[in-house]
Amino acid sequence: MSSNTARYDAIQAITGYRPEAAPLNFADTKPTEIFGCNVFNDRIMRERLPKSVYKALRKTIEFGERMDPAIADTVAAVMKDWAIEKGATHFTHIFYPLTGQTAEKHDSFLMPDGNGGVIAEFSGSMLIRGEPDASSFPSGGLRSTFEARGYTAWDVTSPAYIMENPNGTFLCIPTMFLSWTGVALDKKTPLLRSAQALNRQAQRVLRLFNEETEHPVVSYAGLEQEYFCIDHNFNFARPDIQIAGRSLFGARPAKGQEFSDQYFGVIPQRVLSYMMEVERELYKLGVPVRTRHNEVAPSQYEIAPLYEVSNLAVDHNHITMSMLRNVAKRYGLKCLLHEKPFAGVNGSGKHLNYSIGNAELGTLFDPGETPHANAKFLVFCAAMIRAVHKFGGLLRTTVASAGNDHRLGANEAPPAIMSIFLGDQLTEVFEAFRAGRVEEAASGKKRRALNLGVDTLPSLPADPGDRNRTSPVAFTGNRFEFRALGSSQSAAGSITALNAMMADSLGFAADWLERKLAAGTPFNAALESFIGHVMDEHSAVIFNGDGYSEVWHKEAQRRGLPNLRNTPEALPELVRPEVVDLYEKHGVLNRAELKARQEIYLEQYCKSVRTEANLVIRMARTVIFPAGMRYQGELAATAAQMQAVGKEARTRTLDEVTECLRGLQDACGRLEAVLADVEAQGLGMDAARRYCNDVLPQMLEVRRYADQLETRVADDLWPLPNYQEILFGK
Repeated sequence: MSSNTARYDAIQAITGYRPEAAPLNFADTKPTEIFGCNVFNDRIMRERLPKSVYKALRKTIEFGERMDPAIADTVAAVMKDWAIEKGATHFTHIFYPLTGQTAEKHDSFLMPDGNGGVIAEFSGSMLIRGEPDASSFPSGGLRSTFEARGYTAWDVTSPAYIMENPNGTFLCIPTMFLSWTGVALDKKTPLLRSAQALNRQAQRVLRLFNEETEHPVVSYAGLEQEYFCIDHNFNFARPDIQIAGRSLFGARPAKGQEFSDQYFGVIPQRVLSYMMEVERELYKLGVPVRTRHNEVAPSQYEIAPLYEVSNLAVDHNHITMSMLRNVAKRYGLKCLLHEKPFAGVNGSGKHLNYSIGNAELGTLFDPGETPHANAKFLVFCAAMIRAVHKFGGLLRTTVASAGNDHRLGANEAPPAIMSIFLGDQLTEVFEAFRAGRVEEAASGKKRRALNLGVDTLPSLPADPGDRNRTSPVAFTGNRFEFRALGSSQSAAGSITALNAMMADSLGFAADWLERKLAAGTPFNAALESFIGHVMDEHSAVIFNGDGYSEVWHKEAQRRGLPNLRNTPEALPELVRPEVVDLYEKHGVLNRAELKARQEIYLEQYCKSVRTEANLVIRMARTVIFPAGMRYQGELAATAAQMQAVGKEARTRTLDEVTECLRGLQDACGRLEAVLADVEAQGLGMDAARRYCNDVLPQMLEVRRYADQLETRVADDLWPLPNYQEILFGK
């Protein structure tokens, strides 16, 4: 009889799994018919709103004009009626506080009518502004705990939607979250501010090219969401996965991802059914999901949408993460969004494909057939080079977290050194400008064609450069892919930084060109001088080689590129004078708001590591150590029986188990002592450094002994589901 029931119960539950959810029928409910059916979108507004109100609202959404408050009551009444028709009884202002999670408070539409009945009520003021209790959200010292008032403000550019629940529906209204004094307490407010700054400076550059655009220049984002999916029984049998979202113990299985047979492999049936339902629910909410596939690691997958305006893409990604978690339960699965749930296999990221433009212009990062001839592209691309070089530390900070620290620099993620990959062709063009050989740049090669070697198939155009998976910021044809963002993180922080950085560089470009033109310099010569200046000052950030190599790390140091290897090293960048100047100059965040964010992120880091350390101690002492002791007892009893009949009593396994148990006990004691010492330092920068440099290594030392025990203790005595069972149990 096994002493471990949870592990074997989990395995038995998988082998006997039967789907509870009814099969979906896409023939009856076609995706084209249900797409956006739960969104208060343009079609609904056009059909239901008075023409004057509709036109006024569209001007705000499309052109960024200030909304007329007089139309709010009409919009609210129509939105309420539409929501009630959809079965909604409540509404909520959705916002993203500095916890990085989604927050919501539900209020009913129903109000007493004074005659013993109720009426449905939803006014313009209720639509535009909400007042959740803000006292328990992190503020980083921006206000005292007793100052509880916080406001949510309607983000009219992101459509309201209906969220379904088995017992009803409710109306969700995307909002910003601010304090009573107007300080940003969320992720959305600085994102919208940075979008305005980007538009202002991009329009200045476009005017120099004699281009006028009616629509604002916006940033676009395509967010590739990676995640793990495991059977939920394993989640309940592993306290570390259940609480921390990752395994703190676990010996490597005999097989991992080394055969490269997981990537793009056949999706397991249960997981595919789960994916299909996730997609169906996202279709209803207007999320344009397009791609699904197996990722590199066993039990790892990816879902990716089409490009959208960044603000909407961030909202949709939060919806996607929530949907991945919620629907998984209906299929007996657990969705893990942690960046590194399992050691020894790839972790999960959220690749951010970033571009800028609008419906009239297309993407301003598109080089066309001959990138050397596209002067406008070269200016915008040069601005990106300058932005990443000047503010690479800020960009690194936006992806700093305890979870992402385990992933950055491994085979599935770029290193912490922020660099740009352009590809050989674009690099040659920019280098020619630096060397003053513009004629050479003008004779650059056109995009080559790929010969497929099959007569019946046409030649396909090839991109001007290969893809570089080790580069944090890689040019991929008509956009830049930022690969360092963690799977559980909101993309808002990184996009805010990219928008602000680009606004600053485009403003610098506009200043440069305007100054040169005012001095009588011909336009082409002014362009050449700007691009040449950028290459002279900022080409150190361009690197097309292997970002994992030690040679690059040494070369990056020689070039003066920062290597912020962990969160405590990265977070000081948030209050570096250049970053404060950047954000204040463009009206994104002020110094107090930046300092508050630094404090909040430090506190989150410290608490995350502290929670994991406490879990390590508890699991080691109450789960792993007793299992080892039981096996040690069995081995000792066997040795005693052998000795009683005159045979050799010592066994190598008994010695190894005894040594591991002694090492485990001692390592736990050291971890407990250092943890107590660090906890006394509070939650600031000094404590964060000690959690990183002292606590984490000691946690790994405890794990080393525990994982050795896992490979020696009899299987029927080992209490925790192992990596083989978790990763390959479908």
